[in-house]
Amino acid sequence: MMMRNEIYNAELDIFLEALKCRYGYDFTEYARGSLKRRVQDLQVALGVETIADMVPYVFHNEEFLPLMLEHLSVQFSEMFRDPHFYVALRQEVIPILKTYPQINIWIAGCANGEEAYSLAILLREEGLLERANIYATDISVNALDKAKEGVYPIEAIDIYEANYIKAGGQAKLSDYYVSRYEFMAMDSSLKESIFFSEHNLAVDGVFCEMHLVLCRNVLIYFNRRLQNRCLDLFDNALIREGFLGLGEKESIDLSRQKKNYCRLSCETPVFRKKAV
Repeated sequence: MMMRNEIYNAELDIFLEALKCRYGYDFTEYARGSLKRRVQDLQVALGVETIADMVPYVFHNEEFLPLMLEHLSVQFSEMFRDPHFYVALRQEVIPILKTYPQINIWIAGCANGEEAYSLAILLREEGLLERANIYATDISVNALDKAKEGVYPIEAIDIYEANYIKAGGQAKLSDYYVSRYEFMAMDSSLKESIFFSEHNLAVDGVFCEMHLVLCRNVLIYFNRRLQNRCLDLFDNALIREGFLGLGEKESIDLSRQKKNYCRLSCETPVFRKKAV
């Protein structure tokens, strides 16, 4: 007789295979611990008793896809999250990027867009925004719609402003948004250099040559094989001596790409691709 945990894993495998078959979204190489918790949240949202009960929704419910992506993809972010990371960009990366006539930047897993707007603000203050193309991608269409809108609850503004100051902000964060009622709307001029689009790191390929790739707090949700796939993807996208920025708990140390990069500092996960 199969134990309940074995049954659960079998149900989960069937559900993930159904998603892959029906929509092309491959979650099979996401870290199982966090994925199980998110699938359980989706199960509760649908009000079904078992994971297997969600399989018919995959094939017969047109409203299921956005709900599934909302639960299975991680969409947490904030303006200037980990301020010292942006300090490192200002001090170590921006001076090099200024030597190029035009720069391409890829933010992979942009969630609701806070990081894209934070970077756009930094680039404007450094005189680089007009030369930059920021490609902000995510697996979730709902998240991308929110990112394009650029409207966020004002309740988090104290955290955002504190982060901005610690990140070396050269003005006031309020210079870059308009507040109305309980929301803040990002300055529309920041959006002119940001291109939001759907991209699945598990299956999609490189779409442009990049000077800087940011994929922060995304790889921690993947297993080792998918992490390596993503790092190969970023390596193929980056120009020689381009830059790669990861999250605080992420690294290339155990990847096959380690030999191709040097770390800029021990404190910040920013890496530079070697010339050869």
